[in-house]
Amino acid sequence: MKHPLSLLLLFTILIAFKSDKPAYRLYDSKGKESNYDKLLKEAQQADIVLFGELHDNPICHWLQLELTKDLFKIKKTDLVLGAEMYEADDQLVLNEYLQGKISEKTLKEEAKLWPNHNGDYKPLLDFAKQNKLPFIATNIPRRYANMVYLKGIEKLDSIDREALKWICPLPMKYDASLKCYKDIYESAGGHGGENLPKSQAIKDATMAYFIARNWTSKKTFLHYNGTYHSNNHQGIEWYLKQENPGLKIFTIASAEQSAIDTLSKEFTGSADYIICIPENMTKTYK
Repeated sequence: MKHPLSLLLLFTILIAFKSDKPAYRLYDSKGKESNYDKLLKEAQQADIVLFGELHDNPICHWLQLELTKDLFKIKKTDLVLGAEMYEADDQLVLNEYLQGKISEKTLKEEAKLWPNHNGDYKPLLDFAKQNKLPFIATNIPRRYANMVYLKGIEKLDSIDREALKWICPLPMKYDASLKCYKDIYESAGGHGGENLPKSQAIKDATMAYFIARNWTSKKTFLHYNGTYHSNNHQGIEWYLKQENPGLKIFTIASAEQSAIDTLSKEFTGSADYIICIPENMTKTYK
């Protein structure tokens, strides 16, 4: 029989735990609470890991770096990194930085870096540099995505042939019935017609194209992207599966809620694992 004092101590610990303010909780695809060790175990077995982030969320960026470090311990040089945040036509500049041929100052002058690059993405890039890992710029150059939005995807037929190497092969497959594209069309009230969802689809298709080009059997490609681009096993994953249905793809989504003790039905099933973060979490930029 347990001593009353032991029971009191246990009760106090449980109450303290319940009243804690966790920075995030992890849930599996069914909305059951899980943990990082389980996530890591599944991620290391995947061909492609799509880490869907909220761009301004510090928890996402911290976990990205932690997962990168832990996967590297397991996979070593069989790990490939890549990100939406770097445009494909900046790959040469990115490679020169990774190889130590140019300075950080030159990288900032030559590449189209995001405003939150220093705090959020540079640590990932520098980890690749320190450990001699490839880091792939997967996104379509923004000017071409904007061209699709403003003038339609057919306008890409008129660009210089040299520029086509930074875009997924055309004509691009497109399924307007996918939730990710239906949602963006409906949220805009039909403004821009199909050009708006297609401008997002060509980002997904291009990211999938460069991921597939730089992945080989037995390697794990860890890709960082906005959670929209891989939620509900659509977007990038849909395009990857069009070309290689046998790929083992593992997805992580990110979501914010007012309370994180349970996962909202809205996010259940959106990925293999969902990072649930308090919506009042400090942001990395405005």
